[in-house]
Amino acid sequence: MQINNLSTQATPLRVSQKTTCQMLDLTAEGLRKLIAKDPTFPKPYKAGQTRQAPVYFDYAELVQWHNSHKQPHAVQSSE
Repeated sequence: MQINNLSTQATPLRVSQKTTCQMLDLTAEGLRKLIAKDPTFPKPYKAGQTRQAPVYFDYAELVQWHNSHKQPHAVQSSE
């Protein structure tokens, strides 16, 4: 008997600051400047109260922000 091989990879709820930088192809400094410059960019949150607590971003908010800031590609007709 064969079991269906379904993909069980879940969408992340949060991503680390390092992963956010990788997703956006930014350095940590570039991300910091983007957060300061763009008020629509998702706000980071800490996973604890200490200064060393890791910083995370909401994955769905990052995707929504990215989709709203994509530049439409120019479609060239072959006429």
